[in-house]
Amino acid sequence: MTHFIDALTKTFDFQGRTTRTGYWMFILVYVIVYFGLAFLVGGSDDSLTAADVFSLLLLVTSISVTARRLHDIGRSGWWQLISFIPLVGWLVLIYFMVQPSEGDNRFGPAP
Repeated sequence: MTHFIDALTKTFDFQGRTTRTGYWMFILVYVIVYFGLAFLVGGSDDSLTAADVFSLLLLVTSISVTARRLHDIGRSGWWQLISFIPLVGWLVLIYFMVQPSEGDNRFGPAP
């Protein structure tokens, strides 16, 4: 939970680095809360559900934590745009996210 709160406090910080553990713990809590809201609150097909609102509220946080994770492996945050390529883009992005951290790089010292 500390990784999730840490990501929330750095919502508008696109500089620096995030460890692999910090990134995946954020994703884990995000997915658990999202599906919990979707299951508990539900909603109709015509309107925004609580899970949709949660997802929209954390959109910038998700982008920033992903950018910092990409910085940790020595890549620019702009590599997130590869996810717009169907299927292959997501696979490449997931491959990047599971890479081990580098030492110090152009984005700063190792976290």
